[in-house]
Amino acid sequence: MDHITFLVTVVIVTALAFDFTNGFHDTANAMATSIATGALKPRTAVLISGVLNIGGAFLSTEVAKTISGGIVDDTLVTPGMIFAGLVGAILWNLLTWLLGLPSSSSHALFGGLVGAVWVGAGEHGVHFDKVVEKVLIPAVASPIVAGVAALLATYLAYKITARARQDSVTKGFRLGQIASASLVSLAHGTNDAQKTMGVITLTLISAGALGHDAGPPVWVIASAGLAIGLGTYLGGWRIIRTMGKGLTDIQSPQGFAAEAAATTVILTSAHLGFALSTTQVCSGGILGAGLGRRLAEVRWGTAGRMVIAWLVTLPAAALVGGVSASVVKHGGTFGTVVIALCAAAVAAFTVLASRRNPVRADNVNDAHEVTVRADAPTTVGTVA
Repeated sequence: MDHITFLVTVVIVTALAFDFTNGFHDTANAMATSIATGALKPRTAVLISGVLNIGGAFLSTEVAKTISGGIVDDTLVTPGMIFAGLVGAILWNLLTWLLGLPSSSSHALFGGLVGAVWVGAGEHGVHFDKVVEKVLIPAVASPIVAGVAALLATYLAYKITARARQDSVTKGFRLGQIASASLVSLAHGTNDAQKTMGVITLTLISAGALGHDAGPPVWVIASAGLAIGLGTYLGGWRIIRTMGKGLTDIQSPQGFAAEAAATTVILTSAHLGFALSTTQVCSGGILGAGLGRRLAEVRWGTAGRMVIAWLVTLPAAALVGGVSASVVKHGGTFGTVVIALCAAAVAAFTVLASRRNPVRADNVNDAHEVTVRADAPTTVGTVA
């Protein structure tokens, strides 16, 4: 316990705060299509997803090991660098949530860490070959694989059921969506909760509380699972609206196909230790499902904005992480407090801004896009 200093405690709490934002930012990955097709009621969907995210956190630790000892040199990392990287990731998550953009929480975390360690320890502190192998290549390949798989599955689903009664087909695939969406939630917990486990484990290694190449302790696994599960239950309604209604008009066979394809890609990658973006995988699956149905409308404008967000996530989070690391490095405890206060102020502003155009469980399926109005509404809504 002597190794658990005040700064280490702050970093662990910040890591769990990131995990919480990851949960509500990525709820849409599992449940957007099921909510859009009516397979699950919104509140029921996020409850199921939250519980299964917690369970998924206990299935594997391979991705956590990639984070704690793969993309950065754990012998050069300090808790201050990790704190700075987490700040970059959290602020990017909040900004993209406000805009309703399903960007990658995973890449926000990687970008924040890379920027912070690069500034704090020099470029030799970052294993760029591992970043390419474990992050960038999966980032390009995974949404394509999921999209092609969902396209083929959607085409076959409509082909096989072409002569069946439409109401029976819809009912059957909605039941299938409950299972497939649940599997996506389980896979999301397996993949994304591990990233926070890896960050906390890296912090403990850098503080000397754990040995080099150690895996996450049980309490780390449990706390990361609970944090992401709670965030998931609160529901990132703004991003659910974009993924469920903004990319294409999803019908139940498409939703089932998209979720099944995404689950397969995520669980396979988690087993191999690839820290991919579940957001990109699920978005690719939804686009593929849209293309797989004849005469389906795919809203390429929304898809284009998402791709731009994907491209800038890593460098944007790295920039904030690097600036934060510089302040922490030169300012010590005072610098850490300054960064923490600045981050809290930005977070509070983002939440207040979201109230100008609230998205809730009762209106999540009402519109295609999320906008942030300049004028305040006459009634105050709940945070999306």
